[in-house]
Amino acid sequence: MLVAAAVCPCPPLLVPEVAAGAAPELDVARTACADALGVLAAARPDLLVVVGPTGESDGGPYAAGAPGSFRGFGVEADVRLGDDRAQALDRILPLSLAVGAWLLDRAQWSGPVEGLGISEDLSAERCAETGRELGARAGRVALLVMGDGSACRTLKAPGYLDERAADFDARAARALGDADVEALKALDESLAYELKAAGRAPWQVLAGAAEGADPEGRLLYDDAPYGVGYFVATWS
Repeated sequence: MLVAAAVCPCPPLLVPEVAAGAAPELDVARTACADALGVLAAARPDLLVVVGPTGESDGGPYAAGAPGSFRGFGVEADVRLGDDRAQALDRILPLSLAVGAWLLDRAQWSGPVEGLGISEDLSAERCAETGRELGARAGRVALLVMGDGSACRTLKAPGYLDERAADFDARAARALGDADVEALKALDESLAYELKAAGRAPWQVLAGAAEGADPEGRLLYDDAPYGVGYFVATWS
């Protein structure tokens, strides 16, 4: 069953080497993410699953030790999912899971870990079903849920300004902070797609995993640098 969850944003800019001179702009978000991972560690899970949005071809499971890289951003920064170096794996982590792997490495995570890529267009019903399956994987399951809110909060945002974005993000942030399973399930798939909110599907996986668990939520960070909604929350 689900015993804890941490929700974090997944922009590669969280990695200081990628952000370069702009790195201090996300220092507060990095600190919130570190605090959220502390909640995961305190729960002492039997299994941690990192869940993040991907393209359809990148979906599915990733084993411990799976490699990831930020070399596409011009930096020599490589990661692995967890501390398992024994496996020779040829499946490369998508960016959302690579950022999750970086957060785990930064937190010196040493427990059992796996990854799961979730296609951004997966239906809410299938997301919840996937979450229920994850919650049954072990006696004590924790999730690190990667995903961003809308990308349409300002004129300079990746998706330009959309007047609906602020309200969508406010509802998502409130649901994450309150550990409101039903409110997360109710997030509109079509609107999330139009607003480029890549976190919608992973958040709904979390909702499915938390069914019947009655967790307590806490919102640690809610901001929109670069016009993109970034949230950090814990469920325990």
